[in-house]
Amino acid sequence: MSAPDIGKVAPNFKLPATGDQQLELKSLRGQKVVLYFYPKDNTPGCTNESKDFAVANAKFKRAGAVILGISRDSIASHDKFRAKYKLPFHLVSDADEKACKLYDVIKEKNMYGRKVMGIVRSTFLIDEKGKLRQEWRRVKVAGHAEEVLAAVKAL
Repeated sequence: MSAPDIGKVAPNFKLPATGDQQLELKSLRGQKVVLYFYPKDNTPGCTNESKDFAVANAKFKRAGAVILGISRDSIASHDKFRAKYKLPFHLVSDADEKACKLYDVIKEKNMYGRKVMGIVRSTFLIDEKGKLRQEWRRVKVAGHAEEVLAAVKAL
């Protein structure tokens, strides 16, 4: 699968999300969307990234953006993770890797000397018209939420 193109309409998906809902990306038109893909609930990097977005959530809202976290974890796992860290935004479950494939974030990774296929930490910024405006791949967590917020404000 190829990566989505900057400036084109972001690939749509409809998947289960926390709050016992089905979330369809195109239903969020009219708002900026920060879509961050992360490998796994309750792992150090993913927890820190989610907490950083949570701390900045009010600033994202004031800038007209909604944040969505997405991984292959189940809704049950997401519900626990969201409650544990008081995440003020929804988490999306992509157990079948539908959205992961649309956004080309599944890559071969080296885990403790073993080759595995997994989510490479990536973030996508989608504008109010549903167009992909910016992407960050192979994200380093430190300072990432602030960098994305600056990009949201610049739109």
